[in-house]
Amino acid sequence: MTTHFAKRGLIIKAQSGFFWVETGEGVVVCQLRGKLKKGKAKGDIAALGDRVEISVLGDGTGVIEAVEARNKAIVRLDPRPQGEYQQVLLANPDQAVFVFACANPAPRLKMLDRFLVIAEKQKIPAVIVANKIDLVDDPQKIFGLYEPLGYRTIYTSIVTGAGLDELKTQLQGKVSALAGPSGVGKSSLLNALQPGLGLAVNEVSAAVNKGRHTTVTRQMFALDGGGYVADTPGWKSLALWDTEPEEMDAYFPELRDLVAKCQFSDCTHRHEPGCAVLAALKEGRIHPERYESYVRLRTGKE
Repeated sequence: MTTHFAKRGLIIKAQSGFFWVETGEGVVVCQLRGKLKKGKAKGDIAALGDRVEISVLGDGTGVIEAVEARNKAIVRLDPRPQGEYQQVLLANPDQAVFVFACANPAPRLKMLDRFLVIAEKQKIPAVIVANKIDLVDDPQKIFGLYEPLGYRTIYTSIVTGAGLDELKTQLQGKVSALAGPSGVGKSSLLNALQPGLGLAVNEVSAAVNKGRHTTVTRQMFALDGGGYVADTPGWKSLALWDTEPEEMDAYFPELRDLVAKCQFSDCTHRHEPGCAVLAALKEGRIHPERYESYVRLRTGKE
């Protein structure tokens, strides 16, 4: 079949070796050109969020000719028998949006801290959405520790409509990876921002979570005002597999600049004399819960 014409586009859906590419003039279902598959791949050659060059064939289907370099990616290690393989959950995200509830279910800040560390490690700006603020008297008592660390925190409620406009603005024009525990109200929030969006995202997530033997579909959904959201279940299993304990210092913004001031260069920040981190903890400059998360992640006792 002859090549019709070449285009550039964005992969908005991936399933079983097929890629749905948004070209700006419509979506073309593509497969990878054989030459791209040559040699042993250490990770996904093409993935959701990748920018690609395609050839459109006479029957309207397409072939991916080239994949543009990724500026960042949310990557999961898949420990296959033949060696480590990097699965790309989402390529080129502009931000990770972590949705947690103030109550019902109770906020799991240790999980949030882990997500934030992964975002820091993968150099993805993180935004925190504290949802269901109508269920508590003072949501800032729970989530107020994050904004001083540089994390944008948006307080939302479907019941009162609080924060919805702010969240909509934050998502506009960006590729956003959504994550958070079940029951926190992600779908309801998305439906409130754009009717039917939460339902669509939920259907894909449900399919992904059914188990290893179902076909995994990765998909991102267009926002009316521009931008995309992709639900990225699996942050819990994004092991910090290649992280050395001392590296963890760099992924906690409040610890980053203190470490150089410690008396010992190999300080573990747990009991050593002259430790700048312990001094800051004692003076209230580091939140005790964040310190506890740091110790747990550094020692692998999650």
